[in-house]
Amino acid sequence: MFGIPGKQAVTMTPTAASQIAKLMSKGDTKGLRIGVKKGGCAGMEYTMDYVTEVDPNDEVVEQDGARVMIAPMAQMFLFGTEIDYQTSLLESGFVFNNPNVTEACGCGESIKFEGM
Repeated sequence: MFGIPGKQAVTMTPTAASQIAKLMSKGDTKGLRIGVKKGGCAGMEYTMDYVTEVDPNDEVVEQDGARVMIAPMAQMFLFGTEIDYQTSLLESGFVFNNPNVTEACGCGESIKFEGM
């Protein structure tokens, strides 16, 4: 929808692609749908949900056996984002390196985009 020919809407690091592929191998999961919703101290939050059916309006990105769907209303906010998966001594989880974010809260869970 908001794509540039020959360029994926989002990219995944090898670590993120491996983790998503592992999650897809469990049950009837076709991939992960990412999006944004209102909330958090900076105004918006990322969402991630397991998908059992691909919505024809989703932007689908496949890489190294991993499949990510971008919800239609989130496509313009997520274009150009790199999805990573990081593990530390205390926690592990997905990290979004999004060039569209203008502010983020201290905990990194909440984001703000230009004009919002």
